[in-house]
Amino acid sequence: MSTPTDKAKNPHAVALGKLGAKKGGIARAQRLTPEQRHAIASLAAKARWSRPIVPAT
Repeated sequence: MSTPTDKAKNPHAVALGKLGAKKGGIARAQRLTPEQRHAIASLAAKARWSRPIVPAT
């Protein structure tokens, strides 16, 4: 029995989404200069490491 929270994905839509994502990432990487990639990577690293470390319980 299916519940309202169970959402079946359309396999054709999933395939189209994956295809677009692959093309988009490659196109963006080719368009960016090495300096732009460096700046983006630096911002990402700062965002990752700026979060407080939560001690394990």
